[in-house]
Amino acid sequence: MSVPARAYLSIGEVLSKLRGEFADITISKIRFLESEGLIDPQRTPSGYRKFTNVDLERLRYVLSAQRDQYLPLRVIKENLDALDRGLTPSITPGASAAPRLATVDGEFAPANFIHDSQLRLSRAELLESSGINEEQLVELEGFGLITIKGRYYDADALAVARTVGEMAAFGIEGRHLRSFKTAADREVGLVEQVITPLLRQKSSDAQARAEEVQRELASLSIRLHAALVASGLHRSK
Repeated sequence: MSVPARAYLSIGEVLSKLRGEFADITISKIRFLESEGLIDPQRTPSGYRKFTNVDLERLRYVLSAQRDQYLPLRVIKENLDALDRGLTPSITPGASAAPRLATVDGEFAPANFIHDSQLRLSRAELLESSGINEEQLVELEGFGLITIKGRYYDADALAVARTVGEMAAFGIEGRHLRSFKTAADREVGLVEQVITPLLRQKSSDAQARAEEVQRELASLSIRLHAALVASGLHRSK
């Protein structure tokens, strides 16, 4: 009978895994990095540290940044915070981190509707990443096109802000976009009508099917919207 692998590592096991790459690593250094807040391993009831693979990779990042980039712990900690919020730390000291977003190639694929729940942006980061200004953001929030969730803005807020910023180059303002929000809310309602019966089922298969149907319908609704706009523009010629 095989014994399942443990989901955690002891501090000695972590030391063993890192020593081949970082010859000067010691248990004391691992404890020091923990005291500085760069890692936060769990503890057993008796007080022993329990390291996950995530903790191991964070340690590997910290040690690599110190050795290869000579970064101080303050900067490394800022970079880790950025990574935790779905950002890519800048390689230029003092520059802002940038969001890690999937590129959009013009196709409305269902995969584009998988929500990136990891990305968390401050207000300043949202403004810098999207290119809109404070006045535009206030207007978009007022019309309900962008909402803040807790202390941060998510990937949806960034996508809306970037799109609005590009439309602003043609003289379109937030007040012109309220009809887009109304139409989107109606489409969301239609999708919810379809998937609600699946969500009421408790099986994992039904939940997975609901997620798949939601992505497919979202993709199709955008394709239909684009086709109708194109058709209307063709008629106006």
